[in-house]
Amino acid sequence: MAFTFRQLQYFVAVAEQGSITRAAQSLSISQSSITEAIKELEGDLGVELFDRHPRGLSITHNGHQFLRHATKILSDVSDARRSFSDNREETGGKLNLGVTSLVAGYVLSDLLARYRRACPGVDVSAIEDNGSYLEHLLIGGELDVAVMVISNLRDRMALQAEILETSPYRLWLPIGHPLVSADIISISDIAKEPLIMLTVDEIEENTGKLLSALGARPHVAFRTRSVEAVRSLVATGAGIALLPDLVYRPWSLEGDRIESRDVSGALPVVQVGMVWRKGSSLPQSARDFVGIAEALRSARPR
Repeated sequence: MAFTFRQLQYFVAVAEQGSITRAAQSLSISQSSITEAIKELEGDLGVELFDRHPRGLSITHNGHQFLRHATKILSDVSDARRSFSDNREETGGKLNLGVTSLVAGYVLSDLLARYRRACPGVDVSAIEDNGSYLEHLLIGGELDVAVMVISNLRDRMALQAEILETSPYRLWLPIGHPLVSADIISISDIAKEPLIMLTVDEIEENTGKLLSALGARPHVAFRTRSVEAVRSLVATGAGIALLPDLVYRPWSLEGDRIESRDVSGALPVVQVGMVWRKGSSLPQSARDFVGIAEALRSARPR
């Protein structure tokens, strides 16, 4: 294997942005540089990471598997660099952490693993609950910091928030659905379809508001708190879903393909961030957690 760190950065950027054009814009480099890097990476690995088609490209099953490794490599390098800038003696202490349901499996797992490696002496206590209850615990001093959806943060006077990731809404479709090949997908197109609704972290509320504001009455075929259930139901043709790109994966647990498409119009975004009480003196364990989260965010391709 002879692939480079830069090739991994370009690959992750294309996978996350969904196109070479957007990846090139986010990295402020030419499209040809990214195209060449991806070709060389595929040559080194001996597999195709993306399917090319007239509308652009989509990540393959091999590409999806490699994406997890590539993201981990980039983050590990960030951890290694950070270790030289943090020469404090190992300390103990306790970290009281909160997390919302949508964030737990898609943001917190990697972040918490890195924190445990960097601060093995800290006793971490984590609780998963809805955003309003976590805000209550933060204000009451029962939590040091929470990782949560902050788009609808209620008490901004009492709480400090820092964005870790911004994720736009996109449409999930099964293979062969007529909208997969549509040049433009509008909200009115979605209103005609059975909708699989995710009911965690205000997703149902936000989706309903979006469709109602545009004069569309959603036809909800199924409500669930499980993202994996949404994937399976969409993949098997039970309906479509409108969800943050943060939770998109191109394969269901059964191995069925799920397509993701942009929708025309001003769709909302989901902001994931760290939250703590304003004016509070964070313990060293919490300051370390915030620092690691900031370093991980900075390491992600832009």
